[in-house]
Amino acid sequence: MQTDSSLSKKVATEAEDILPINGTFYIEYYVGNARQAAYYYHYVFGFDIIAYRGPETGYRQAASYLLSQNKLRFILTSPLQPDSDIAEHIHLHGDGIKDIALWVDDARKSFEATVARGAKAVQEPFTVSDEDGEVVMASIATYGDTIHTFVENRAYQGLFLPGFQAWQNKNLEQRSVGLKYVDHMVGNVALGDMNKYVQFYADVMGFKQLVSFDDKDISTKYTALMSKVMSNGNERIKFPINEPAPGLKKSQIDEYLEFYKGAGVQHVAIATDNIIKTVSQLRANGLEFLRVPDTYYDTLKDRVGDIDEPVEELRKLGVLVDRDEEGYLLQIFTKPVQDRPTVFYEIIERKGARSFGKGNFKALFEAIEREQELRGNL
Repeated sequence: MQTDSSLSKKVATEAEDILPINGTFYIEYYVGNARQAAYYYHYVFGFDIIAYRGPETGYRQAASYLLSQNKLRFILTSPLQPDSDIAEHIHLHGDGIKDIALWVDDARKSFEATVARGAKAVQEPFTVSDEDGEVVMASIATYGDTIHTFVENRAYQGLFLPGFQAWQNKNLEQRSVGLKYVDHMVGNVALGDMNKYVQFYADVMGFKQLVSFDDKDISTKYTALMSKVMSNGNERIKFPINEPAPGLKKSQIDEYLEFYKGAGVQHVAIATDNIIKTVSQLRANGLEFLRVPDTYYDTLKDRVGDIDEPVEELRKLGVLVDRDEEGYLLQIFTKPVQDRPTVFYEIIERKGARSFGKGNFKALFEAIEREQELRGNL
């Protein structure tokens, strides 16, 4: 039996570059009402609604809206019939992330390499095309009902993907809040499954382990969790994998698993170049964030040293700060963005730091526990 120690040694090495990845191509959400959700992400998060695919474009299976902000691309998809796979996914999980699509140079090679190494095939390579060229895509399974789609679009000159048409609504003005790109995406899995998926990303996708946190790092008086961060070779893709750890009460991971009905994406961390400006705009747009006690800021500079940002501005907004050997980072976490306490967002600005805010874990998770208690789920 492989021990946790031997596993860590194995996956801590440099990633074997069996799967070159250029970045996140899109994140697809299955939601109950994609049209309404698209307007929520436009008015609150500042995304532009760029393109649409649905019955009006000749696509009868679902309705999808493409949202964009800088390098971020979200697809919001809703079913058109109650007996579809999409409808079943929403019935079980609520609104959530179905597909983390990865931009690759060769989708067929990526699919074949990962399946040969043990990935479960979801969709064998296929080509979609229109007058602007063609795109090759293929999908594999990962934790829960989440999938990875490999997207090869080097022969396509169109707006996004074949089948999507430009969304026309001249009444919508651009509302960007300065969100730039996906920094990392966190998956929650059941107790005992973290190492299984760490091994999956190491063996099947050639990822390396950047860092790990145990229940001593991530714990409060009542709850705890464990986490390992997996990354591809160029570190453009970073996937922390969380599992619950035994505690006196129900952890945030347990709550997520209960309401999402299984493993899935817990949160998306989105980078910005100016967190004060971005969070100020998001708050003005109505987005709700977790709050830590004001006392967190009384000793902030003693903990992290000198920073460029005024501490009082950070206190007013609730932005957290942490430092590692290479610099510091600023981060803040939203409350769940749907009624089930599942998916939420992190806004992050890196000032050289490559870490994930370990120094903020205790204050952050105590804030999460306060929200759990209000919901009656602690």
